[in-house]
Amino acid sequence: MKCRNCGSELNHCILDLGTSPPANAFLSREDLNKPELWYPLRLLVCEKCFLVQTEDFVGRETLFNPNYVYFSSFSDTWLKHAKNYVEMVTEKFGLSEKSLVIEIGSNDGYLLQYFKNKNIPCYGVEPTHLVAEAARKKGIETVEEFFGIDLAKRLEQAKGQADLMVANNVLAHVPDIHDFLQGFYILLKPEGVATFEFQYVVPLIKQALFDTVYHEHFSYFSFTTVSEIFRVNGLKVFDVEHLPTHGGSLRVYVEKEDSGAFEISDRVLNLLEEEKKEGVRKLEFYSALQERAEKIKRDFLMFLLDAQQKGKKVAAYGAAAKGNTLINFCGVKGDLIKYVCDKNPYKQGKYLPGSRLPVVAPEMLKINLPDYVLIIPWNLKEEIIHELRVKYNENFSFVTALPILDLI
Repeated sequence: MKCRNCGSELNHCILDLGTSPPANAFLSREDLNKPELWYPLRLLVCEKCFLVQTEDFVGRETLFNPNYVYFSSFSDTWLKHAKNYVEMVTEKFGLSEKSLVIEIGSNDGYLLQYFKNKNIPCYGVEPTHLVAEAARKKGIETVEEFFGIDLAKRLEQAKGQADLMVANNVLAHVPDIHDFLQGFYILLKPEGVATFEFQYVVPLIKQALFDTVYHEHFSYFSFTTVSEIFRVNGLKVFDVEHLPTHGGSLRVYVEKEDSGAFEISDRVLNLLEEEKKEGVRKLEFYSALQERAEKIKRDFLMFLLDAQQKGKKVAAYGAAAKGNTLINFCGVKGDLIKYVCDKNPYKQGKYLPGSRLPVVAPEMLKINLPDYVLIIPWNLKEEIIHELRVKYNENFSFVTALPILDLI
């Protein structure tokens, strides 16, 4: 395989998670009598540009199909994050009813609804049908296509250029990074701004957050590497922020390279220097990931086996994609975890890919009263713990498997 950024041969596998079905390929009851497609799940690093990337086995049309069921609006924490972002950029960039905001990967309108409430013209681009329909029900205009140069040209002709473009947790999902970013260059006004949020590869490596590795995530970025990728596509980074989301993320602000509307923040140079000290452009930085992931696997399995031996019931909460990576890497089945609860009605009544654990409504916790509740989206554990204790008035014992095994 060649690097999807620079085209160099990829020779360094830094994480091998065995095989797994696509993390969001949930099964219906009828599917339980059919075979599943499992693909190798490996993480590679390019020794030339140091882009971390999954090995190609599945195309985007297979992964992001009409039945894709990830909905952003089911997390109160994420909705608050989106609302705060809208307030911030509206003031920072002077957005008004004369502006145009475009979000790429707009999901179910979780973010654009807040621009709409301010009467700021906006629309989204979202290729998956179910979530695009959910956005339309909120009154959000949504273009149901994959984004790239071709669509950007058509949108620029039909709707004009944007003052602000947004891409939250989308850049990792793009197989052709250059086609995607050149679309931003086409669709941005000469002095427009684009912001990108994505999981930061440094905490992923240092804390072995391997459950965020799945086939949908084609790439994982350091700031050094992503800045260079933006540059070769005519975009210049002028600011960067650290975010707590997903165990550690970056929000990057870019403009057209020939714009010069914004001064480069000291945070840009400081982070580049920090990464140089961390050694993100040395293979040694990535070398311990496999060992760290296997330790987390052992600790998690020891907990589950000990609970089983003691006759304790373990249920899980949050049918997130990251949970499927964890569960399938560890080989967990229904004898160790009985079911998974999720608020998303599109997931309820389905089964996790690979493990085939049933997905049920959260009310099952009150009926079944497990001894332990495994929180799969550990990055939302505070929200989930508070919600379940208030809603069910039960003193559940909670567990997270990452970044380390933690009994709460």
